[in-house]
Amino acid sequence: MNQVVARFLNGTTLKGQTNDFLPAKDLFHISSNGNIDAKPLEVKVPDLKALYFVRSLQGDPEHQKTNEFPPNAPAPGRKVKVTFKDGEVLVGTTQGYQPGRPGFFLLPADPRSNNERCYIVTSATQSVAFV
Repeated sequence: MNQVVARFLNGTTLKGQTNDFLPAKDLFHISSNGNIDAKPLEVKVPDLKALYFVRSLQGDPEHQKTNEFPPNAPAPGRKVKVTFKDGEVLVGTTQGYQPGRPGFFLLPADPRSNNERCYIVTSATQSVAFV
C-alpha cells in the first residue's frame, strides 16, 4: 500500500492509501487512513491536480519547504519546474515528461520533502519548463 495525498482541481484534499494507481488508467481507489471497514473511495485522475506519494500522512510541520536542489548532488533525470494553474510551483526531476501525455512523475528537488514522488496531471499545469 502506498500512502498518498490526492489534491483535486477544486482545491480539496484526500489522504489515505492506494494499491491500484496506474498512470495509464483514469481511475483508482483511496482507502481512508485508519478506517479499515470503510469502502475505498473512487478517484478519477482527470479530477486531480496531482497525486503525492508521501512518507507520512501527517507530514513534518517543522520542515521548511524548498524548491532548491542540494548543491553537488546528482539529479536523476531532467530538472524541471512545474507551475500549476493555481500558482503552486514544484521543482524536481523527471524521466517521463512529454507534453502530449496525461501526466508524469516528478521527484522533488528537496531530499527532505515529505513527498517521495508526485504524479502531476498535465492538464492541471500552466507550464512545465526544463531548468
